[in-house]
Amino acid sequence: MQIPVFTVDAFTNRPFSGNPAAVCLLEKDLDEDLHQKIAAEMNLSETAFIRRLHPGDDFTKSSCFGLRWFTPTNEVPLCGHATLAAAAVLFHIRKNKNAVLTFVTLSGELKARQVEDHIILDLPLYLTYPQVSQNFISIGDMVVQDLRYSPDTKKLLVRLSDAYERSDLEELQVSTQSFLSAEKTGKVKGLIVTLKGNSSGKHKGHDFYSRYFAPWYGILEDPVTGSAHAVLSSYWSEQLGKKEMLAFQCSRRGGELKISLRSDGRVDIAGKIAIVLKGNLIF
Repeated sequence: MQIPVFTVDAFTNRPFSGNPAAVCLLEKDLDEDLHQKIAAEMNLSETAFIRRLHPGDDFTKSSCFGLRWFTPTNEVPLCGHATLAAAAVLFHIRKNKNAVLTFVTLSGELKARQVEDHIILDLPLYLTYPQVSQNFISIGDMVVQDLRYSPDTKKLLVRLSDAYERSDLEELQVSTQSFLSAEKTGKVKGLIVTLKGNSSGKHKGHDFYSRYFAPWYGILEDPVTGSAHAVLSSYWSEQLGKKEMLAFQCSRRGGELKISLRSDGRVDIAGKIAIVLKGNLIF
């Protein structure tokens, strides 16, 4: 069997930055266990599988497809950067001419469209609720200003004090193994550490910064995370009183996201892409 496979760096326009995702185009259904085996073989934070929903569907002409996402260890209910990568493969490699692509996923229908050099994802917007205690979370000796939990996504949001700068977040060292040891209830599946942006200095222009850790899914640190920004968008919109925001995820690779809260309670998250690999899986 041969399966076309691509690697796309998402939320960047420069190769070898942003968040890499593998994208597989499935002409026919795979045996269930092969999804996880392929994701483990690709060994990226996410592998996306695009499938035709009907026998007559075509990757070049159709506008609606099935989409699933797998880390090297688990299937996940939502992945923004791999959705961006999937849309990029259809728009840029398969030359799909539809104005809007719809993906049927575990998180419902997600839509992607092109606007100039960005691909815009229409994602759910997830609310957060105050938490009293950090419990297991150790952010070194840094001061935590706010602690929130998103029950829909099982993500814990830790906001650092406004006294810190982007460089402090970039230099932060955390022990993801200690998270696994301390949190075994299943309540938390991802940890977002976030910081308010600066209005001055060399990094001015970003409304907020973040880093994201998901060792419970086999991802020690994810470079740029669309699903985390579906949580961050609601939090920072409330805190800043803004509907339009520019965010930067401060991983080693780094990536930028343009955010627009919609009137229908969802969020548009836009990013650029760089396609870095084209090939075939053969087995």
